[in-house]
Amino acid sequence: MDPMTGWFRDGCCRTEARDQGMHTVCIRVTAAFLDFSRATGNDLTTPAPAFGFPGLRPGDQWCLCAPRWKQALEAGMAPPVVLEATHIKTLEIVALDDLLRHAVAVTE
Repeated sequence: MDPMTGWFRDGCCRTEARDQGMHTVCIRVTAAFLDFSRATGNDLTTPAPAFGFPGLRPGDQWCLCAPRWKQALEAGMAPPVVLEATHIKTLEIVALDDLLRHAVAVTE
C-alpha cells in the first residue's frame, strides 16, 4: 500500500485484459533489481506522478509485470517474490519452482 501498487492501484497484484504487462508478481524491491531494470530500459526509481507512480526504493513491495520478472530471472537478477500476494495468472509466464526459489515472507 505504500507505495500504492497494482494495475488498479489498489495495493493488490490483480490483472485484467487491458493489463498487457500482467502486473501480477509481488516483489520486494532490491537495489540490484532497480539497477538491472534501469539498465534494461525501465527506470523504476524516477517518479511519474501523472501515472500515480512514486518511484521505488529498496524494500518497497511492488506489483511487477510477470514477463519483466522472468527477464530478470534469466539474467540472474530476479527480485524476491511475496508469493501470498502474487496472482495465480503469473504461472502462465513463470514456473512455480522459480517463484518458490525466490519467495520471501510478507511484510506489513
